Amino acid sequence: MENNREQWSSKASFILAAAGSAVGLGNIWKFPYIAGENGGAAFLFIYLICIVLIGLPILNIEILLGRTTKKNPVGAFKTLTNNPFWKYVGALGVLASFTILSFYSVVGGWSLAYTYEALVGTFNTPAFANPSTAGDFFNLRNSSPLWVLGYHTLFLSIVVFILLSGVRAGLEKASKFLMPILLFILMILVVQGLILPDANKGVSFLFQPDWSKINGQTFLLALGHAFFTLSLGMGAMMTYGSYLSDKDDIVNASYLVAFLDTVIAILAGVAIFTVVFSSGYDPTAGPGLVFHVLPPLLSNLVGGYIFAFLFFLLLSIAAVTSGISILEVSVAYLVDERKMSRKKAVLMMAGLVYLGSYSMCIVIQCSF
Repeated sequence: MENNREQWSSKASFILAAAGSAVGLGNIWKFPYIAGENGGAAFLFIYLICIVLIGLPILNIEILLGRTTKKNPVGAFKTLTNNPFWKYVGALGVLASFTILSFYSVVGGWSLAYTYEALVGTFNTPAFANPSTAGDFFNLRNSSPLWVLGYHTLFLSIVVFILLSGVRAGLEKASKFLMPILLFILMILVVQGLILPDANKGVSFLFQPDWSKINGQTFLLALGHAFFTLSLGMGAMMTYGSYLSDKDDIVNASYLVAFLDTVIAILAGVAIFTVVFSSGYDPTAGPGLVFHVLPPLLSNLVGGYIFAFLFFLLLSIAAVTSGISILEVSVAYLVDERKMSRKKAVLMMAGLVYLGSYSMCIVIQCSF
C-alpha cells in the first residue's frame, strides 16, 4: 500500500464523487431517448433488473479491487496475480475510458453551448419555433468546426482544471459542490414538469410498461446502459475505490451510488417526458430528443427561459462530474505505472483525448 497516495476525506465524499461519476450524460441525455424508443416503462423494468442482478455486484467488485490494491486498473490486476495476461484486462479499462471520453467530451461541449444559448435567450427566437427548426439550428452549428471545437475545448479545460488540483482539492471538492446543485436543479425541473397539463401521460409512459416493444435488442440496450451509467468496465470505479481507506464500508457505499444513479435517471425521465407529452410531441425522437425537441418545448412554457437554462446547466454539470472520473482513470495509470507527475499526466491524456475527439465528431454527427 502506498502511504503517500491521496484518499477521500470521508466515505460520504467518495459516495458523492462516485455518484457524480455514475450520474452523467447517460442519465440525462441517453436514458430518456433510449427509454422513449423502447417502450418506456418496459425498458425501465429490464434496466432495473440489470442494475440489481449484474451492475451492482460488478460495482462492488470494482470498488473492492481498487481499495484492496490502491492502484489503477492495470496496477490492480498486476498486484493480484503474476499472470501477465490480466494486466491487459486492466489496460482495456484504461483504453475504454480514453475512447469514451473522446466522444463524451464532444457531447459535453454541446451541453455547455446550449447552456449559453439558453442564457442569452436564443431559444426564444424563430430558430427554435419548433423541433424541426431547432434541429436545423443544431445541425448548422454542429457543421461549424469552430463552434464544435471551441465548446469541446472549454469542456475539456474545465475537466483538466479540476483534475490538476488532485483528489481532495479537485475531484472531491468539485463533487461536493456540483452534486447538490445537480440534485436541486433536477428537483425543480421534476416539480415543474409534474404541474404541466397532461403531465400524467408522461408519467404513465415511464411507469406503465408496453411489453410489445420488448425484443432481444432491448435487453442488450438495457444491459449496456447499466454498464455505461454506473461507469463499469472502464476502470472509473476501480480508480475511485483506490482512494478509499481500508475502514470504509464498500457494500453500503455501492448501494448508495447505484441508488442515486438510478433515481436520478428516473427523475430525469420524469422531467423530460412530462414536458414532451404536455406539448404533444413524440417521445421516441432518438438522440435528438434533448437538443432538437426540448429547447423549443421548454422555451414555450411559462418561465421557460429559466427552465431551459436550468436544464442545460444540469446537463453540463452531469457531463463534468462524469468527465473528471473518466479522465482520472488514464491519469492514475500514468501516475502509478509510469511514475509521471499528476500535472504531466493530466495534460498528456487531455491532449490525446482532444486529438481523438476529431474523429469522434464525425461519428457522432452521423447519428443525428
